[in-house]
This record gives sequence, structure tokens and C-alpha cells, in this order.
Amino acid sequence: MSIRAEATPNPNALKFTTDKLIFEGTNSISVMPGNKSEHAILNDLMELEGVDNVFGYQNFITVNKKFDAEWDTLTPEVTKVIEKHGY
Repeated sequence: MSIRAEATPNPNALKFTTDKLIFEGTNSISVMPGNKSEHAILNDLMELEGVDNVFGYQNFITVNKKFDAEWDTLTPEVTKVIEKHGY
């Protein structure tokens, strides 16, 4: 399985794309601080230190980090969570 981290126009956001469908349908899912989702993968990502909010659609999740978090530290942690959920 492959997870690709891709830059976005926002330096505080990375897009993590998988080869498998994560979210069914055509609706996107956003989780903001203090909120919960019906999708455990998004809730687990929100619990990572440094994550501000997440956005999921079909085969990708965009993670927005807090201003003081570093991608070098956060990216491997995000990848572990996605892999733990089988993607």
C-alpha cells in the first residue's frame, strides 16, 4: 500500500493520498478542533499533537497543522495513523 504526502498551496496543509478508497460517496468530511467524526481515522488524526483540523474525501485526507508544528515530525505520525487503519 502506498501513502503519498503532497504539498498544497497552504504551507500548513499536506494532502495524504492512498491507493484505496477511504470515504464512500461524494461528500467531503471536515473535522475541526473540539468536533468528532463518525470516521475513526479522522478522530485519531485529530488526537495527534500538532494537528489543527482534517478534511477527507474519497482517497485522500488533508491535514492542517498548527502554526508551531513541524512537518518533519508530524508527517510520519500521520502516515502511521493512516496505515493503522489499513490504507
